[in-house]
Amino acid sequence: IKSRPMQSERITFIRPDDWHVHVRDQDVLAAVINDTVTHFARAIVMPNLNPPVTTMTEAAAYRERIEAVAGSGFTPLMTCYLTDRTQPADLIEGHAQGVFTAAKLYPAGATTNSSAGVTEVLRLDSVFSAMTEVAMPLLIHGEVVDDNIDIFDREAVFIERTLKPLRDRHPNLKIVLEHITTSDAVDYVASCDAALVAATITPHHLCLNRNAMFKGGIQPHHYCLPVIKRERHRLALVEAACSGSPQYFLGTDSAPHTVDAKETACGCAGIYNAPSAISSYLEVFREHNALDQFERFASTNGPRFYTLEPNTDRVTYERTPLRDGPSERPSSVGPIRIFDPGQQAAWRLVR
Repeated sequence: IKSRPMQSERITFIRPDDWHVHVRDQDVLAAVINDTVTHFARAIVMPNLNPPVTTMTEAAAYRERIEAVAGSGFTPLMTCYLTDRTQPADLIEGHAQGVFTAAKLYPAGATTNSSAGVTEVLRLDSVFSAMTEVAMPLLIHGEVVDDNIDIFDREAVFIERTLKPLRDRHPNLKIVLEHITTSDAVDYVASCDAALVAATITPHHLCLNRNAMFKGGIQPHHYCLPVIKRERHRLALVEAACSGSPQYFLGTDSAPHTVDAKETACGCAGIYNAPSAISSYLEVFREHNALDQFERFASTNGPRFYTLEPNTDRVTYERTPLRDGPSERPSSVGPIRIFDPGQQAAWRLVR
C-alpha cells in the first residue's frame, strides 16, 4: 500500500452498529461501555459471561445491567449461549418476546469462557430446526477444537467438517460466521445465499497479519481467537469488506481483558478495540479506495441481514494526524489496553 500525504478529509454516513461485541459485566462493563455507545447505536452483545447467559431471564437481566450504565440512545441486542442442554422452548419464547435477537454457538473450549459450549453440534438439531422456523440467526464461532489440527487451519477445517454438514441438514437456517479470518471463509460465505449466510469482520483482522503477534518478541495484545492469519488471508478479508457485498458487515469482536490478564504466562485471547475500531476500519477502506462502500459495510448490511431498519441519524468522522491519546482504559480491576492498528492516521468523530 503506497503512503499518501496527509490531507483534511471528512466522511458522513449512517450511524453504524456493532454486530459482535463483548462488553463483559460489572466493573469492566462500567469501564468500557461508553466506548461502544460513543460510536454505535446498537450492538449484538456476546453471552460468554461466567456463568454464561443461557436463558431468557438471564438475558433480560443482563440487558438491564447494560442499559443502566449505557444510558439512552443505545440498544443492546442480546444473544443466547447455546449448550448441549439447550431446549427450543425458552430460546424461541425469548426470541418472540424480543429478548433474544440471535443464538451463539461456541464449540466447547474454542475461546474465552466457552467451556460450557457445544460439544457435538448434531445434538442441537431440534434447536436449529426451531430457529429456522422463526428466522432466528445462528451466530457461529467457526473453529474446530482439536489439538491435532493446526491452530491456523481450524477455521477452514470447521467449514468442511461442521458448517457444511450443518447447512446440509438445515439449508434455510440464517447463519452469521463470526469474525472470519481466512480466504476459505470469504469464499465459502460468497458461495452461499446472501439472505441466509453472512459474516462479520473485525478491524484487527483487517489491519494485521500473524507477524504482528511476534514482531520484536511475543505481543500478547495482538493475541485473539481466532488467531490472526497470513497476509494473503488479510488481503482476502480486505477485499471482501471493501467489495460492497451485503454478506459482510462490521463486527468488532472488541474483547476487553486487563493488562495483567494479557501479559502473563497464559495470556487471555481478546483485543479491546471499541475506542479505535471505526478509525481502523475507515483507514483500511481509504487505503483501498473504498470509502464509498463503507456505509454499506458499517451501517446497512448488518440491519438488512437481521431484518432491522438502519439507524436514522448520521455521523461524521474526520481524518487527522496521529495524536498522543490514551493507550489504556482504566477500570477498577486494572487497566485495559486499547488496540493500536499501527496506521498512519486516525479518524475522529466530529458529530
